[in-house]
Amino acid sequence: MRDQSDLANLNERARTVLRQIVESYLATGGPVGSRNLARALPMTLSPASIRNVMSDLEQSGLIAAPHTSAGRLPTQQGLRLFVDGLLEVGDLNDEERRQIEAQIGIKREKSIDQVLAEASEMISGLSHCAGVVVAEKQVARLKHIEFVKLDPLRALVVIVGEDGSVENRVVTLPPGLPTSALIEAANYLNTNVAGLTITEAKGRIEKELASTKAELDGLTQKVIEAGLAEWSGVLDDRKSLIVRGQANLLKDVNAVEDLDRIRQLFGDFEEKRELVQLLGASENADGVRIFIGSENKLFSLSGSSLVVAPFHDGSRKVVGVLGVIGPTRLNYARIIPMVDYTAKLVGRLLT
Repeated sequence: MRDQSDLANLNERARTVLRQIVESYLATGGPVGSRNLARALPMTLSPASIRNVMSDLEQSGLIAAPHTSAGRLPTQQGLRLFVDGLLEVGDLNDEERRQIEAQIGIKREKSIDQVLAEASEMISGLSHCAGVVVAEKQVARLKHIEFVKLDPLRALVVIVGEDGSVENRVVTLPPGLPTSALIEAANYLNTNVAGLTITEAKGRIEKELASTKAELDGLTQKVIEAGLAEWSGVLDDRKSLIVRGQANLLKDVNAVEDLDRIRQLFGDFEEKRELVQLLGASENADGVRIFIGSENKLFSLSGSSLVVAPFHDGSRKVVGVLGVIGPTRLNYARIIPMVDYTAKLVGRLLT
């Protein structure tokens, strides 16, 4: 994000002109010239005065002239400055809140995965963009863990959930490990983690090992630590990505360049791991985060914006992020409170 001192360097006239250029771009997607600005500005300025202000803004890197027009468009820097300091974000009205609540409201027959899919579908429809959700898949509570020796240096760890699900992972064993150590490790884990999720179990075992509460010999402890390392991989795999409404992004395509950008964006959606990592970086945010254009590597070519917010479970643990992806000329004032409210509502459904 740009420093707020950048905004402080602009006088009121420059701020007003920049705001009008950005708002015109967000509404139409096209450049705006000095004559049209003169008619739209809330203050009386001649086209010549406006051109002088626009020249200063262009030298500051906040606006630029496309090669096909004498008008000006905001740059990515100009958009960021507008979003950070000039955007007036409103709130959802009661009807909009009711609409969101009705579409993803509490229904006991719905699974959490269904709620998240509907939230992505709903926010896509309201924003006319693509709705995205990344969340931890619902992890069954652990029922049984077993180590099966494959050869002197490898074992298969079998993780059985209460719902009958099975995860198999290969772990590396310390040299010279006796079979008795595998049995001891399995007995210890089954005693301490039955009925917990993998996340809860991993936290408990790590805490006990760190505080030396676990009375285990060195080799058995290494087996458990190897198992925990593989559990981290299980947790990574349990990140689910839901994308809805990609077709919405094709509704406002009016140039070959726009179509190429959308094609690139669709290609970005296929990079699931990178998208999950990008959204995962938002989990530590307190509230809505906004990525514009090349501020994120994944969308640098498609020139897209991402508006996301984290949601929490009943223990206030972040379990996912929700938001929208679309062109940089998103209706930020409308979408930011929409994403924020939807994320909070999803969090309430998880408590």
